[in-house]
Amino acid sequence: MPDIESDHRLDSRVKWALRNAPVTSLDDVDSRETLLEISNSPKANALRDKTDALYDTLDTEDVASSDGLAISVHEFVSTPDENTVKIRFVRPEGDVVVPCVYYIHGGGMQNGTAFGAMYRVWARVLAAQGVAVAMVDFRNCVTPSSAPETEPFPAGLNDCVSGLKWIVAQAGELGIDAGRIIVAGESGGGNLTLATGMQLLRDGDIGLISGLYALCPYIAGMWPQDRFPSSTENEGILLNLHHNRGAVAYGIEQFEAGNPLAWPSFASLDDVAGLPRTFISVNEADPLRDEGVDFYRLLLRAGVAAQCRTVMGTSHGMDVFTAVLPDISRETAASIARFASTK
Repeated sequence: MPDIESDHRLDSRVKWALRNAPVTSLDDVDSRETLLEISNSPKANALRDKTDALYDTLDTEDVASSDGLAISVHEFVSTPDENTVKIRFVRPEGDVVVPCVYYIHGGGMQNGTAFGAMYRVWARVLAAQGVAVAMVDFRNCVTPSSAPETEPFPAGLNDCVSGLKWIVAQAGELGIDAGRIIVAGESGGGNLTLATGMQLLRDGDIGLISGLYALCPYIAGMWPQDRFPSSTENEGILLNLHHNRGAVAYGIEQFEAGNPLAWPSFASLDDVAGLPRTFISVNEADPLRDEGVDFYRLLLRAGVAAQCRTVMGTSHGMDVFTAVLPDISRETAASIARFASTK
């Protein structure tokens, strides 16, 4: 494990958070079924409940106010499986038509929910920037979100694409500018952001969105990789990735086949040429930093209008840790809102 205290790159607040979130080494698993059993055991459930209770204490009006915001929950039927998925919708009060950030939560496509405390706070931080925020609670592949089913690829992607189309169809009723809808997300949500864009492109529906904003995208599928030095350099800083669990959870055959819709690091120039403007944001001390930068460079080679930034002093996904890094969190929210507001 890395020596966090002597890592002079890290903001002192990040060090404090990492001291309180120790990372343990994980071993390979022999099957998806084994991983599901481990991850949904009474011990694992109890640990998740304890973590959720801690995060709940950080969801306060002091951290992110709900004043001036309207919060609602909607449901849609996802295709092709005909399952029901929820969207948590937060927007400024009133009738003003606003841009929309269609946001996909993190958790490696495996865990998490848009209804968790971290994302309740993050949605308010984003919406305070004058945009609508539609957080889709897609099917995870390991532990349930508000959707009870746990399914491997392509279930989560299908839900994200279906939800995006539902938001577009409901734009008038929701007070959304249909010409200014972007897809955004962090970590596994960054994966699904890019995959949603590529799926829309394949389907001829890319005109439904005006941009993609992927934060710390989790897109390589297996680590370490020599072409991504950060996957070794930053291993153990918030994330432990030197195992096969992510690829097995999502469906190992997708990784073995090099499917870019499952793992966008496999994307070719043809897969991304024609995407709308795309913003990649990475964190300095993140194991995933270099795969995000690599995808940005692929976009440039394909002629996509792309931007990339590095959030210094931070590790994986810490932009959304509003209670710990309020200034950085709000700077990132402002960046996303500016991007959404620009056609």
